[in-house]
Amino acid sequence: MAGYRRHAEELFLCRAHLANRQQRKNLPEREHEEQRSTVSSMYRLPASCSCPRLHLPLSRRGKFTLKGGIFQRTCISQCYKPQGADTTLVGDKVMVLARSGLWQEVVNVPASHTFLMPEGMSFEEAAALLVNYITAYMILFDFGNLRPNQSVLIHMAAGGVGTAAIQLCKTVENVTIFGTASASKHESLKESGVAHPIDYRTMDYAEEVRKISPKGVDIVLDPLGGSDTSKAFNLLKPMGKLITYGVANLLTGQKKNLMAMAKTWWNQFSINALQLLHHNKAVCGYHLGYMDEESELVGGVVAKLVNLYSQGKIKPKIDSVWPFDQVADAMRQMQEKKNVGKVILVPEAPKEESKKEEN
Repeated sequence: MAGYRRHAEELFLCRAHLANRQQRKNLPEREHEEQRSTVSSMYRLPASCSCPRLHLPLSRRGKFTLKGGIFQRTCISQCYKPQGADTTLVGDKVMVLARSGLWQEVVNVPASHTFLMPEGMSFEEAAALLVNYITAYMILFDFGNLRPNQSVLIHMAAGGVGTAAIQLCKTVENVTIFGTASASKHESLKESGVAHPIDYRTMDYAEEVRKISPKGVDIVLDPLGGSDTSKAFNLLKPMGKLITYGVANLLTGQKKNLMAMAKTWWNQFSINALQLLHHNKAVCGYHLGYMDEESELVGGVVAKLVNLYSQGKIKPKIDSVWPFDQVADAMRQMQEKKNVGKVILVPEAPKEESKKEEN
């Protein structure tokens, strides 16, 4: 719920949400009222939901209308069946993958992008599972081929993908984990299984890794880009794998920094096939957002993750839960790098918080 990809998705979703609201305001009054009537009668919305922000066709076969808490590309909900849809999932609690449009009370998604929640899983855990754990699993096992007695360097280890990767590494025997994060998060990382937390703000993480493991590491998870990708490649042992899945170095603060973006772009790692032959190393790129059509492949990964959750081997780490009207605070929590684990958005404030405010 991290890296450039994460921030870019959040910014895109936020802009899409605002654009959708503006689009609704520009609808002719009659069309607007007809849409409200159709939505309310078709989906049995609770009285508190006044005209949900729907901007997708409502009656396509194979699509669900979902209601519930959402964050990034993950939506948790009860399923309701549009007229004409043929599915056995109606009424089930599901997890959902979708590219955008999920900062709403009600959304439409392809049925192939829905996955049953395992028994005992909370909505917050389900919201934190799919994007982060699918990413971490495919990087470590499909690309990285992680095996016993290997070593892994995880950047942004306290973030969503980082915490997922740590837990998945612990499912393999005797894996040594190096993790970069600010010093205030090191205790939490040690408790979760990171053998060597490194403060990237005050230390050269490459030097610190070399002090402990002179030959380097077997796998590097790189969400940073720029010169850090080159450092990651040089840290690999022979037969090591570098998997890049973001360019977080493009973002240096709340505002765009064109100089920093240009520097990152200029320092972006580049290598040709002949050089790879001489180094005996592998470089891979991963982006879950471009696997929309790979339902069978992604579904297989989700099944494995659900099995690991049911066995108690993985458990999404929730940093905090925020209602929609506090989205700016939720974004600030991540932008200031205060979170350890996933930041979750829900349509309404959690009941416990609501009671406290009333008192």
